[in-house]
Amino acid sequence: MNPYVLTTLLTSLGLGTTLTFASSHWLLAWMGLEINTLAIIPLMSQHHHPRAVEATTKYFLTQATAAAIILFASTTNAWITGDWNMTNMSDPLASTLVLTALALKVGLAPMHFWMPEVLQGLDLFTGLILSTWQKLAPFALILQTAQDLDPLILTVFGLSSTLVGGWGGLNQTQLRKILAYSSIAHMGWMVIILQYSPQLTLLTLLVYILMTSAAFLTFKLVSATKINVLSTIWSKSPVITATTALVLLSLGGLPPLTGFMPKWLILQELTKQSLPLTATMMALAALIGLYFYLRLCYTMTLTISPNTITSSTPWRTSTAQASIPLAFSSVMTLGLLPLTPTILALVT
Repeated sequence: MNPYVLTTLLTSLGLGTTLTFASSHWLLAWMGLEINTLAIIPLMSQHHHPRAVEATTKYFLTQATAAAIILFASTTNAWITGDWNMTNMSDPLASTLVLTALALKVGLAPMHFWMPEVLQGLDLFTGLILSTWQKLAPFALILQTAQDLDPLILTVFGLSSTLVGGWGGLNQTQLRKILAYSSIAHMGWMVIILQYSPQLTLLTLLVYILMTSAAFLTFKLVSATKINVLSTIWSKSPVITATTALVLLSLGGLPPLTGFMPKWLILQELTKQSLPLTATMMALAALIGLYFYLRLCYTMTLTISPNTITSSTPWRTSTAQASIPLAFSSVMTLGLLPLTPTILALVT
């Protein structure tokens, strides 16, 4: 892609997200979401592969539906209350519709159906943008309208997302689909605690972005899109193999890695709110997700590819990928747990 076009599209992505962050008016927030969607569409379809075009079409239709629902709900709320301010969602129908539309935008179950299919059709760089940056603007709106949302719906969305994210990833062989189900599960953890501690939601979102960035950048570095490719990573770099296994275990929430921090704090907060059953179900759902991360680690560290590699020798191929973002995200993914009290103090 032309560098000028790429710069324009990435700038538009930043503009759309910033506009949504800065707005308290529903029309401005909707405009920011639309700029975001329109800016990522050319990035998704840049390879002109039928699978990429199909994924782009699915994504566009889903996001357009969600945007239409947001516009309808905000108009309904303005008609009833006479106010376009997003902190005044007093109409229960409008607030429920807004939450449903935003859940569709970020891929919360049971509106998750588009995400694995779309992510599977994209290259890893665009998939990284879709899994991290594109979540920020809708989540900002969810956070701003949290006080007007129904706690029962938030709990149902959170529990169903963690369960779908765990069960859906069990039978997958494609790494992008596994990361999509991982994203769905992490979204569930963020939403379940939103009504009790928005600060924990922000912390979980930040840790999720760090972990997912480390995973996508590692897979991009070694050109891995399927599980069986992971068994050949040892020949490229034993250090990358060890780091990738630890990053995946951190995504699964295994102590003493960074991914354990948000899960631990969320379970603690749910217990404080006298919700032991919800906390138990969330912990069991996390165990289901941990299983398929362990399967990836097993493939990388304890198996050797049975196939003869007919392509160019993998440890001699060069890469143009910058190593600083990968190094930074990997270190953050592996080593933030001891800093939990400091991070909590900064967030709260």
